[in-house]
Amino acid sequence: MAVLDGALIDIDGVLTLSWRPIPGAVRALTRLREADLPFVLLTNTTSRTRSAIAATLGDLGFPVTLQDILTAPAATAGYLAEHHPGARCLLLNSGDVRQDLAGVTLVDGSEDGAAQADLVLLGGAGPAFHYASLNRAFGLLQHGAPLVAMHRNLYWRTDRGLQLDVGAFLPGLERAANVRAEVIGKPARPFFTAALELLGTEAERTVMVGDDIASDVLAAQRLGITGALVRTGKYQEHALHDADAAPDHVLDSVADLPDLILTRPP
Repeated sequence: MAVLDGALIDIDGVLTLSWRPIPGAVRALTRLREADLPFVLLTNTTSRTRSAIAATLGDLGFPVTLQDILTAPAATAGYLAEHHPGARCLLLNSGDVRQDLAGVTLVDGSEDGAAQADLVLLGGAGPAFHYASLNRAFGLLQHGAPLVAMHRNLYWRTDRGLQLDVGAFLPGLERAANVRAEVIGKPARPFFTAALELLGTEAERTVMVGDDIASDVLAAQRLGITGALVRTGKYQEHALHDADAAPDHVLDSVADLPDLILTRPP
């Protein structure tokens, strides 16, 4: 294969599992760094800020900086500033990512606070997604509030197994309120486009590495990016077989990525 100029790499399930390194992941990124192959860590993670992610990965030995990371919350802040400036947002999210939502006005999640909101903003699912909070969001949507979601992942994998994510709740809100959410993170095209701009490479010279065949790999391939699915994280064999297209590459883990990217044709 032709040598590629850069890589977009998911974090959760590809580099780490419950924030512990997947075997070979640190060495893989180190090899890319040593070869001066640029990469961007492109993640839908909504439980930690960019700075917290960079610090955690650095402590684990990954050769990454804040500038190497693009998160769905950071991209969401940019989207809201452009399309809903000044909107008061009711945020449902498990994890504190307010630092990455700089410039976004968040209302209190109580009943009185929610009544002041102009927009419903969904992040990652967890304890914050209880009946009362979802019903408050539903009430706002019935009265015309826009619905914005940082992503629509169905689940993610932790060391306790698969855990439900926002995609298990979002369709219900959409159907009940007869609205359609604007989704910012993967698999949205603008998120990949922003990552390519940050990376400084063309789509056809870039690889996207992920554990979600739909949101990570096939979404990237539709933009002309080479897709590489890893058999770690949330990977499930039936999802690969049931997908409406095939990934360009299937790797046992991210440890195999340097050989895929750095091997030049004879």
